Amino acid sequence: MLSAPRRCALLGALGLLVLTGCAAPAAPAPEPSADTHGAIDGAAELAEPALGLTTIDAAGSVSHLDLLEETTVEIGSVRAPSSVHSDGRYLFAADDEGVSIVDSGVWTWDHVDHFHYYRAEARVLGSVEGRGVATVATSNSSTTGGTGLFFPASGEAVLLDTEALSKGEVVERFRLERPAGGGLVVPVGSFAAVASAGEVTLHAADGDEVGAPTPCIDPAGTITTRVGAVIGCRDGALLVTVADAGPVIERIAYPAGTTAPRATVFANREGRPTVAAPAGEAGVWMLDTRERTWNLVPTAEPVVQATAVDDKDAHLLALTADGRVLVLDGETGELRAASVPLVGASLAAGNPVSLIADQQRAYLNGPAEGRLWELDFAAGARVAREFTPEDVPLFVAETGR
Repeated sequence: MLSAPRRCALLGALGLLVLTGCAAPAAPAPEPSADTHGAIDGAAELAEPALGLTTIDAAGSVSHLDLLEETTVEIGSVRAPSSVHSDGRYLFAADDEGVSIVDSGVWTWDHVDHFHYYRAEARVLGSVEGRGVATVATSNSSTTGGTGLFFPASGEAVLLDTEALSKGEVVERFRLERPAGGGLVVPVGSFAAVASAGEVTLHAADGDEVGAPTPCIDPAGTITTRVGAVIGCRDGALLVTVADAGPVIERIAYPAGTTAPRATVFANREGRPTVAAPAGEAGVWMLDTRERTWNLVPTAEPVVQATAVDDKDAHLLALTADGRVLVLDGETGELRAASVPLVGASLAAGNPVSLIADQQRAYLNGPAEGRLWELDFAAGARVAREFTPEDVPLFVAETGR
């Protein structure tokens, strides 16, 4: 970890950041608001978000780094994961035998015009059995709705009860049989969309099918924005929203005549309407779910990851094959700043590297380098902090957001 003098200097500078709200466990507000959205029995409400980095190493050991205190606690262990997905509170660690679930114990409730921040006990909740490394899809709520798992070796489509997860219970709302192969289970409000075998079907929480199927060839990639849930298809994306009459699917086709590779991995600052996806050597796809439009943003070189900050300055972050973080204009692709190579060895070795953005900072893990970095993307992509965990961080998630 950081030396004591450097740690103190950095902590003093944190007064300018949102991270100043990441204090260690706080007592509940003496007079809590009547608005109890996101509150869970036994959780303390905080004045600001308790941001942290929750990591899993190659052996399955789970740790949590508090970004204000710069202290690390061990949460427990799971089976050695092949992939990890997070919604900002839970980590879903997938392997050939199923999905292990970790509760980081910190989360934010987004109530559109204001937020609530909570801290509870961090723990390993349990696991869900299944064959093949599952794809995982989450919503923007860690206390309501569902979480979707699709097991490719068996074709089983599972919807978990997220409210039950928030109470420490692993409960399946439904488990449907689909053909083996690629697929997705995408939660949308109290419904779920199941993408498999060339179509998307809509289901109530009990698994009953709602409405007619919608074609979707080669489904790959999903993300939930403030507008709705995105499902990537060969010819564009499906946007699933919930209206008074129930779930609605809209198709957002790629621009006519495009030859750029399709989007298969979407990323953004959580909840924002615009998402980014690498488009091979052509640049980065930007999908605006509010406007229902695609924009192909050219880049001077191919990028292997991209995430849309979607702030007033239209920041777009991208990762190059040699491990540099680029700060781009999300509308034109103009290069604003670039870091030095940070994770080149990890990318060359095929290690899982995650570039994560929030409103103020970006986070990056380097398994081969044994490092975690915090970058100030608005200030020349400078490295604001560097952490050296005892356990090499194979997978990382920013939690508490």
